[in-house]
Amino acid sequence: MKISSEILLFIPLAMAIGIGLSFQTGINTQLREYLYSPLQAALFSFLIGTILLAVLVFFQQVDKPSLSTFTQLPWYLWLGGVIGVYAISMSIYSAPKLGLLTLSALVIFGQLVSSMIIDHFGWFDSEKIQLNWQRLLGGVVIFIGVLLTLQR
Repeated sequence: MKISSEILLFIPLAMAIGIGLSFQTGINTQLREYLYSPLQAALFSFLIGTILLAVLVFFQQVDKPSLSTFTQLPWYLWLGGVIGVYAISMSIYSAPKLGLLTLSALVIFGQLVSSMIIDHFGWFDSEKIQLNWQRLLGGVVIFIGVLLTLQR
């Protein structure tokens, strides 16, 4: 991969996602103590996020989809929200048991494996990027890192 100025811009932006997700998990885990369950904490988190998104979309200067647009979506595009509920709820539930480092390592490893498969087959209209020994070795190295995080 050629490193361009555009790539250099996206590296810190992508790292900020990881930083934000770690903070989000810690915050939501603590929120769980006040709201009595992972699902209630996840609901509150999604509610705040939904309100923020509604405000941002309201002020966004693009056309808004019609109701018929939503009825024509392929069924699997509705799964993003379901996966989000699972991810947030399970992170709130499992973070206190695994610790944030191990949870994050396992999440990253899961993302890495599924991303390699999605890239390899070009699913979801993504560019096909063949699995090669370098990508596989990267996955093995990260898996070893996951195993090391389990040591306390």
